[in-house]
Amino acid sequence: MADSDEGRKIQVANARPEDSGRGLARIPRAVMTALGLQEGDVVEIAGKRTTAARALLPYSEDEGLDILRLDGLQRANAGAGSGDIVTLRKAESKPAQRVVFAPAQQNLRLQGSSMALKRTFYGRPLSAGDVVATAGHQQSNVPPQVRQMIAAPAYALQEIRLVVVAATPKGIVHIDENTEVELRPEYEEPRDARRADVTYDDIGGLGATIHQLREMVELPLRYPELFQRLGVDPPRGVLLHGPPGTGKTRLARAVANESDAEFFLINGPEIMGSAYGESEKALREVFEQATQRAPSIIFIDEIDSIAPKRGQVQGEAEKRLVAQLLTLMDGLEARANLVVIAATNRPEAIDEALRRPGRFDREIIIGVPDELGRREILAIHTRGMPLGEGVNLDELARTTFGFVGADLAALTREAAIEAVRRIMPRINLEERTIPPDVLESLSVTRADFVEALKRVQPSAMREVMVQAPTTRWDDIGGVDEARERLREGVELPLKDPAAFRRLGIRPAKGFLLYGPPGTGKTLLAKAVAHEAQANFIATKSSDLLSKWYGESEQQIARLFSRARQVAPTVIFLDELDSLVPARGGGLGEPQVTERVVNTILAEMDGLEELQSVVVIGATNRPNLIDPALLRPGRFDELVYVGVPDEAGRRRILGIHTARMPIAGDVDLDALAARTERFTGADLEDLVRRAGLSALRRSLDSVEVSMADFEDGLKTTRASVTQEMERDYEQIAAKLKQDASGMDTIGFIAPGMLTPRGQKGGD
Repeated sequence: MADSDEGRKIQVANARPEDSGRGLARIPRAVMTALGLQEGDVVEIAGKRTTAARALLPYSEDEGLDILRLDGLQRANAGAGSGDIVTLRKAESKPAQRVVFAPAQQNLRLQGSSMALKRTFYGRPLSAGDVVATAGHQQSNVPPQVRQMIAAPAYALQEIRLVVVAATPKGIVHIDENTEVELRPEYEEPRDARRADVTYDDIGGLGATIHQLREMVELPLRYPELFQRLGVDPPRGVLLHGPPGTGKTRLARAVANESDAEFFLINGPEIMGSAYGESEKALREVFEQATQRAPSIIFIDEIDSIAPKRGQVQGEAEKRLVAQLLTLMDGLEARANLVVIAATNRPEAIDEALRRPGRFDREIIIGVPDELGRREILAIHTRGMPLGEGVNLDELARTTFGFVGADLAALTREAAIEAVRRIMPRINLEERTIPPDVLESLSVTRADFVEALKRVQPSAMREVMVQAPTTRWDDIGGVDEARERLREGVELPLKDPAAFRRLGIRPAKGFLLYGPPGTGKTLLAKAVAHEAQANFIATKSSDLLSKWYGESEQQIARLFSRARQVAPTVIFLDELDSLVPARGGGLGEPQVTERVVNTILAEMDGLEELQSVVVIGATNRPNLIDPALLRPGRFDELVYVGVPDEAGRRRILGIHTARMPIAGDVDLDALAARTERFTGADLEDLVRRAGLSALRRSLDSVEVSMADFEDGLKTTRASVTQEMERDYEQIAAKLKQDASGMDTIGFIAPGMLTPRGQKGGD
């Protein structure tokens, strides 16, 4: 039992998000045995400071590893970072006579029941100076016997960080029924200050980024002797860039807290002064303060506003400020124990002299989180939220593709507002207090999240036209072969990319849907986006073509860039022949369209790979499209969407009459047999005309009869002629023979593929 007395040294690692704020320590089985610990026992953790936690067995994936899992608050309370060595000892906690809590951050005023706090922290081991959180609604795999020792989730408040200002008696205590609990309304500095406003536990979906930042920031600040021994200068700066709302500022603050460094924030626009030399002076003062109080981190937010490219700005003040920043970061004066972190979502706008080793040594891209990252972020934002039974965070993570951290925070906030809206009738606003039973019954349900999803869309998609399609496979009939090819080519790669990687093949990048007008090409694209659970960007050539030189290409590059950011995405280009006509034809504006064709070729199969982005084009004039697009690697799959057969027509009629009160004499099978070469659009028109005929007969009509359909058949006809059908079949046959040789079908006259009611030619 020598280990039990002297303690056991062990390395610290991060805990899972669901354990955050619970005062738990996941300890290896061998260490628990050596220290004589059972699950639920109190253990003392000694780093630079001392704190306590309840001991739990390790996660299943940690079996055999000699690591101690602590959440961000516990690490801050122990004065230890991830990777540090701490000492574990078995401890006894005494019943507390009195515990005083206060808000853990300034500018926050609290008032509330001390009884609620007592229930929340009942049985939790505490010591003066600890920062604790009132989280408790997060689902966790804590054994029932331990759950009884710590606060039961039903009593938890929303998540608020509190500091234990004082506890009597001294040492490790726990709250029981006889403890007097006091809540001070405003922040008070405890005798042993511990800052933990943001830790790595409060950041989801950025595991790999955190590892990179810790190498670049924590190591030089905490162990400068490593670099001295190696005879190299430690890194000076890190540039974080990525879309807005991905957590760049929050990440910098977490790094400062976890590395126990002073944090200096420079907001780009705020440093600009009106007097000559004022901006440079303000910047120098921040660096001087940071040097005096080292180790420290200077965080420059929106750095593109204070360090733009000097060749592209007119004002002298901006140029002097850039020069001052360059000098401060890499001048004659050596600065030790100081790291500069900068953040921007426009890295291309920053002066090139800053983006070199010695200034910003490493550039880290913080992208849009994947499904696993979104699940972590949702767990963080719903930590203190009373979730209803039907809420499934995994399902939410799957359906919120393209959402960044800020969007997910907005989603949880909107869902909470929905829950409040539901109980508003039960609140008497004149009383200014909410009955306890109403508060107890308040929970956020799955329906609240569904409503919130209608109001919150990915912030990266607000500049482009984005839709969440509602068309399903069941809403489309008569195109079974095309549907199966799209399911294989789009749905499978977007839903299960690992299967393709396992076989070492790449999924198709593009699909060209071609066929007569009205056969359902646009509907197919919408349905595939819905079924693959992907974002859907629909665009027309008129949106992308501009009279200004170079703007059309920029629009296309921006469209593909946005699609990459919010992947998985389906880009739908309707009437593709007007956007990418064959080059060298001399039609219309050849210079503009040729540059557009070149840009789309480069985007689809250039140096930048399309990951989880599928392009679907639709056209009824495939002979006009540039042949370079119709090869594997661009539009890999050429899908013919033809006129439906009789069974297909029967299905389409069934879909369009599903909401129509049709009489018993209506024979849809007979109608399907009589509508040869009718497209989906023609059949919809037939159903509409039958309905109009019923209304023409009487405005009080309650059903549509077979006679009304007969009237409709007299006034409509098939929009596809036998010649057109034959021509399209020839195209399909030629394309199957040689997908890259579109010139072999140049025999088709321009007027042959002209839809009914339009004149031929261009």
